[in-house]
Amino acid sequence: MVTVEFLGPIQKAPLSINAVSLRDVAEVLKQDHEMAEWIDNCAVAVNDTLVASLDTPLKSGDKISLLPPVCGG
Repeated sequence: MVTVEFLGPIQKAPLSINAVSLRDVAEVLKQDHEMAEWIDNCAVAVNDTLVASLDTPLKSGDKISLLPPVCGG
């Protein structure tokens, strides 16, 4: 089981799912139409380390964070 947390303006509660790679997480999130809009635009971190590949392996207890783009001043 991994935990997916949604940061910034993605107003969703954390989600626990079974996944062995980020590809599995993406497939689950794409089933939610609201999340499908965000999934391609977010940076992703696994255990607070940014990653770029959907083939990133996951293990039980990992924390996946979706970081949407933000504007700051």
